[in-house]
Amino acid sequence: MEDQEMQLKVRRVSDKFTESMYVLANEPSVALYRLQEHVRRSLPELVQHKTDMQSWEEQSQGAIYSVEYACSAVKSMTNSSLYFKNIDGLLRQAINMKEQISNSQGRSLHDVPPHAPPTSS
Repeated sequence: MEDQEMQLKVRRVSDKFTESMYVLANEPSVALYRLQEHVRRSLPELVQHKTDMQSWEEQSQGAIYSVEYACSAVKSMTNSSLYFKNIDGLLRQAINMKEQISNSQGRSLHDVPPHAPPTSS
């Protein structure tokens, strides 16, 4: 019986010791210390990730601005097709007028005899 009693006492002491160790290991100050260690180890890497993300964001914003600017340029080009058609029409008129002037000058030169004596007044 003493043996059983002794085992019961040893078990109680062992359980109390385990409980005390568990409480000690999970005490708030220990938890805060572990949290501080974790933050101290993780923070530099997190800062580097944040810096990288900010750099990528700036690059992305620049690319987005470029694409939006290109889109607006293309839209304004499609809106200017009317002006290009007007320019095309005016150029065709100018070419026709030039041809008419060239033809009329060519005819007037052909009307004059090649060795006509000069006329004196």
